[in-house]
Amino acid sequence: MLLNYLGLARIGMLGGIHLPSPTCYIVHFQLVSGLECDLAKNLVGQPLARQLVVKGLRKFLQEPSPVKPLVLTFHGWTGTGKTYLATLLARHLFRDGVHSAYVHQFSPVVHFPHAEFVKQYKHDLKNWIQGNLTRCGRSLFLFDDVDKMQPGLIDVIIPFLGPSWVVFGTNYRKAIFIFISNAGEKQINQMALDLWQSRRDREEVNYQELEASILQAVNEKPQNGLWKSEIVEERLFDILVPFLPLRRYHVEQCAANELVSQGREPQPEILRSVADSISYFPAEHRVFSSTGCKTVASRDYVYYVY
Repeated sequence: MLLNYLGLARIGMLGGIHLPSPTCYIVHFQLVSGLECDLAKNLVGQPLARQLVVKGLRKFLQEPSPVKPLVLTFHGWTGTGKTYLATLLARHLFRDGVHSAYVHQFSPVVHFPHAEFVKQYKHDLKNWIQGNLTRCGRSLFLFDDVDKMQPGLIDVIIPFLGPSWVVFGTNYRKAIFIFISNAGEKQINQMALDLWQSRRDREEVNYQELEASILQAVNEKPQNGLWKSEIVEERLFDILVPFLPLRRYHVEQCAANELVSQGREPQPEILRSVADSISYFPAEHRVFSSTGCKTVASRDYVYYVY
């Protein structure tokens, strides 16, 4: 069976229309404030991302009949918290977090690896989303590494993103879609570097200018899943969320958070050792972590036991 070969059957991507689940709407609507607190404490170095997501989510969930699903795009350098924020959002919205039956995660490497099967992927993806929105209108769909997807593949879900009442007989306007991508990382990093060189706070980033730069970068790079996509060209996304590159003190904060989560004391010398083990860019200034906080969890244990 083709689906088994593609690996899509592992996530149940068989299409099918399901009956609505009686437990679908066990969603923690009142916990947006809890999410905001969690992000302030644990999403290191991203106040703009935190503000944009919390504001957009609160407004969306307070609307009993939204005119369209909430569509977010996360952009930025590796290890800056894009996937982490999406995971926290799922944890606060659904009882079982990312393991909920109503949270659906997609990876181009795992689920859409073969360019020659794009037509089949489109068919399966559309049916999967349609079937699960029939089952639960409050579903959350997470698309990771969208910049690595085959161009044109993601466009099959465009009918689910706009302000229509129903699509293929499915009411889908209460769903949330998140697209995670590295596209635009150079533009984000350059603006952050410019702020640093002018001795201005990173929170002074010009969002409108940065958004325009990211969208231009997406459209100028043919080998990415959003290239020439109507999601971008028709602005079907609601909020573009940039993630700034992280400084050394952010790495130390990530290491401290990791140690505390393990019930261990974040001793200063351990945090310095972890930060020292990370490479930084650009080479002449060593301002930003080359891997963000991505490798911190695997490093702090080594220095702690030492």
